Amino acid sequence: MTGRPFTTIENHWITLKDGTRLAARIWLPDNAANDPVPAVFEFLPYRKRDGTSPRDESTYPAFAAAGIAGVRVDIRGSGESEGVIDGEYTELELANACELIAWIADQPWSNGSVGMMGISWGGFNSLQVAALRPPALKAVISIASTVDRYNDDIHYKNGCHLSAQLSWAATMLGYQSRSPDPALVGERWKDMWLERLEHEPFFMEEWLTHQRRDEFWRHGSIGEDFSRVEIPALVIAGWADGYRNTPLMAVEGIGEGAKALVGPWVHKYPHFAWPKPRADFLGEAIAWWNRWLRGEKNGADALPQVRAYILDAIRPAPRRDFDPGFWVSKDAWQAPEMQCLYVEQFGRLTEGMPIPNAPEHPVYLRSPLDTGTAAGEYFTLKPDAEMALDQRCDDAGSLVFETMPLPEERDYLGRPVLTLSLRSEAEIANLCARLIDVHPDGTATRVSFGVLNLAHRDGNAEPRALEKGERTMVRLVLDACGYRFGKGHRIRLSLSTAYWPMILPPPEDPGLTIDIASIGLGLPKLGDHQRFEMKQPSNPDPLPKYVEHAPGETRRQVTRDLSANRTRYLVTEDTGLFEHPDTGLATRQLRDEVWSIAPDDPLSMTGTSTWTCDMQRPGWNVRTVATAKISCTKAEWVIGASVTAYEGDAVIHEKVFAEKRIPRDLM
Repeated sequence: MTGRPFTTIENHWITLKDGTRLAARIWLPDNAANDPVPAVFEFLPYRKRDGTSPRDESTYPAFAAAGIAGVRVDIRGSGESEGVIDGEYTELELANACELIAWIADQPWSNGSVGMMGISWGGFNSLQVAALRPPALKAVISIASTVDRYNDDIHYKNGCHLSAQLSWAATMLGYQSRSPDPALVGERWKDMWLERLEHEPFFMEEWLTHQRRDEFWRHGSIGEDFSRVEIPALVIAGWADGYRNTPLMAVEGIGEGAKALVGPWVHKYPHFAWPKPRADFLGEAIAWWNRWLRGEKNGADALPQVRAYILDAIRPAPRRDFDPGFWVSKDAWQAPEMQCLYVEQFGRLTEGMPIPNAPEHPVYLRSPLDTGTAAGEYFTLKPDAEMALDQRCDDAGSLVFETMPLPEERDYLGRPVLTLSLRSEAEIANLCARLIDVHPDGTATRVSFGVLNLAHRDGNAEPRALEKGERTMVRLVLDACGYRFGKGHRIRLSLSTAYWPMILPPPEDPGLTIDIASIGLGLPKLGDHQRFEMKQPSNPDPLPKYVEHAPGETRRQVTRDLSANRTRYLVTEDTGLFEHPDTGLATRQLRDEVWSIAPDDPLSMTGTSTWTCDMQRPGWNVRTVATAKISCTKAEWVIGASVTAYEGDAVIHEKVFAEKRIPRDLM
């Protein structure tokens, strides 16, 4: 790698004011003590030593060669950092981040300007810390993040209970139960490990006690007051990921200080994400840091406010390595003009507005509770069956309306909006809407979707039960999309009362009566824009190569037991066993997850997620097995968890979180 020479400090202890030592990996340009440099800070619980080392090693050396220090710190209780984690984005975590930024700015090698960066957790807390305004923080880059922790994270979505909440609780239980590396912390590794095992929380116990958008979720949601973010923010996401709404929401809320970039990607950094095409993230980031941390006049502040990839009539597939499309930019983002569609008397989706005060045209809809198995994951890490598949199997359990074949291409960018009226014979019900591209051969591509717990129809802070049998007006904003429907394709609107296993069912399932004469669908027109060519990464394969001891494996299966009337959704994810060539540390994570439901019984729903995490080097190996479970009654969510830790073949610690029965709160 050309550029300024640098040194990698594998582990540096930073002592906080409370005496806790946090572990940092630092990429430091040479001679920085005499020629001070800016720094980029990342603060995560995902373990710098092994968990994020591949992506760190694809990013921070390039920064350091450009004269920008990288400081990657493990949150307390993770990796080699001392203590025990206390939750997601807590006041303690954010206070620690501010303290660390001050520490970085005060180092003799620092020029006093710090940037903060990250994807997912690190993208979240970058924006959250920006809103706290630590003096040395001058800019952020936030990837695959959220400005609304309640509606755009893995917990709830418009009042619907996401199954990803259990999956992520199990993931964090597994991640946080792992041992520090003895090669870095020495003989006290076991005492540190046992402290974590004894005191780590089961996050879902706390999450489920906050089923509405209360102060717990408002904390850390910068959308509560965008004006708190006064520094420049580059906000990035991918259409194939669950966090696709954030870039446009950020530019709408923060204003000129925010720049949005949305590609076709899953939940990954743009320089190694799938599906392709990728983006030259390293070049973009270095220019961003040089502009705001060095004052270099390089034009980064004049970037268009929105740059987005418009997917061009893509097709679902077991793996999507490349999505056809084109890049567009908008110098200033404005609310898009909406193209309005309605359902005419023969059930055709047609351009125009619903007829005011038209007579009701009621249609009863009660989807099988296993409708939704083609939805994919909420957030996606690979371009395979984690992404939405052909929608025809889910459309079989849905109410569908579609246009005639389009006479010309139609381009959209933004968030579709659905309005309709309905009646329910239950106080709680879920509604799912999907916008679908129907290809000439019938293949159905999901373009966007939205879900709504109808008790949350007027807001998430104070849900209100439905009045049985009463006509209710509903407005549902679907997720953002950038999409071209091709000539000869059809636009389909699919409505269902279930979207399992992505969202969990309400306690009753009487179905909905939908007035199809009231349906209005607004599609956001692309409008004025410029086309451009996105610069591609100079290194098409930037991730480092580790020593493979056992290959990885991915399996997703749906099984239907016709005799027992039960559907199961099974996930197996095995990372394989890989050894870092420099540290000798080999790691492996295995996820086994099973969801089950009877298509006609919402109280039959169960979910179990198990994570097995291995760490080893010659003469030393440890393992943890973490399991989380959920089931339900009409009145309660029932959850439980356990963690078992092994040193070699011996069990050294076992913890069972007592079963919790948490009242359902209009959910």
